[in-house]
Amino acid sequence: MTDLVLASQSASRRAMLEAAGVPFTAVAARVDEDAAKAALAHLTSRDLADALAEMKALKIASQVTGALVLGSDSLVALADGTRLDKPESRAEAADHLARMSGGSHELWSAAVIAENGRAVWRHVERARLHVRPLSPAFIDAYLDAEWPAIGGCVGCFRIEGRGVQLFSRLEGSHFTILGLPLLPVLGYLRERGVMMG
Repeated sequence: MTDLVLASQSASRRAMLEAAGVPFTAVAARVDEDAAKAALAHLTSRDLADALAEMKALKIASQVTGALVLGSDSLVALADGTRLDKPESRAEAADHLARMSGGSHELWSAAVIAENGRAVWRHVERARLHVRPLSPAFIDAYLDAEWPAIGGCVGCFRIEGRGVQLFSRLEGSHFTILGLPLLPVLGYLRERGVMMG
């Protein structure tokens, strides 16, 4: 059986793979995402998510042999094209939520699998997030309950928790919204013998 390494310490990505019965180990990729995003700012949101996922997968794949390495990345693009990053403070999270309020935004989740130092598979999915109008009082109460736990979440939400209250409608795979296009990943893992077909 082929080994799988998740190039991430993301709790939601680990939880998805564990719940699906995927055998894996997790190793933090520790890439400089800020520098990478600055260097790749010319890319579309879709291609940037893909490039960051590949960067993570390749970094760990260069350190392990004989294993498949799964890198993943997600980003939120506002209706005006502005990309949101993980908020660095509660005040920044409040600003992100206010900017998302009442709008329809894109969330891109990319997965890249690398083997022996090169990318061998990739998939990118889009979800559309319809955020209901959020009052300042709601945003403040929401952050009282969710900050700092959402500090590592692009879009300032955990859809599996209170974050679901932000939305009037969601379009796309639930797994993509959680941060990993899981069903295509599972299909490739079955092809490669990581899981039974």
